[in-house]
Amino acid sequence: MNKRKPLTLHRLREMHASGEKIAMLTCYDAAFAHVLDAAGVDALLVGDSLGMVLQGHATTASVSMDEMLYHTSCVARANRTAWIIADMPFGSYQESTDLAIRNAVRLMKAGAQMVKLEGGGWTAPIVGRLVERGIPVCAHLGFTPQSVHALGGYRVQGRDAGSAGALRTQALELIGAGAACLVLEMVPANLARELTEESSIPVIGIGAGAGCSGQVLVLHDMLGLHPDTPPRFVRNFLTGGATIESAVGQYVKDVKEGRFPDDTLHSF
Repeated sequence: MNKRKPLTLHRLREMHASGEKIAMLTCYDAAFAHVLDAAGVDALLVGDSLGMVLQGHATTASVSMDEMLYHTSCVARANRTAWIIADMPFGSYQESTDLAIRNAVRLMKAGAQMVKLEGGGWTAPIVGRLVERGIPVCAHLGFTPQSVHALGGYRVQGRDAGSAGALRTQALELIGAGAACLVLEMVPANLARELTEESSIPVIGIGAGAGCSGQVLVLHDMLGLHPDTPPRFVRNFLTGGATIESAVGQYVKDVKEGRFPDDTLHSF
């Protein structure tokens, strides 16, 4: 039985400060919320990746606010101790700060403890307004799936000096605006390590190397339920006849002990 205390934002900050790795997975329903929480996953991300892994869409752009509210509430009802982050879907914050506030409030009422939005630069003022109103925010830089068409496909971000500098500037702006957590996706491992060392907040990597404060994967990817060739940064933890429970437990253990990701196998 899971006897740990509910994780708080203060605890996540302590983990970052002390070097204790943060294990995060996506989660979309009550059944998996129970399994992941019991296995010791620190944070559950109700991701708009559900549009791809649950609904079969090619991108995340089709996911609606109502769908995010539904899945967030499902996860929240079964969770007991993990920190819950909910994605703000495409169209829920791009139009205006006022719209972003309204939708973030709806997600918090559905059970989220933090909201996540993608992009830098123009998002910093939105982050600041949300934080002013008591809504914790996780920023997301690097490859941002909602902007896949603008980015020209699934491409690693920050490879050259100019784009790396832009990422660093955006990260500092978001931290200055009050973001309490940052996801870096598909960023070269060396750059992600530098940004993590420079950051006062936890930095969660996905395809960003082992030097981040923690790691996140799409749940279905780490269970080998990827219909095509999985991304380079994914590892199937369900190999060798493992159960789902033991696979999730192994993921947590390997993240905590620095065995996943491997900078040679799972990074850029």
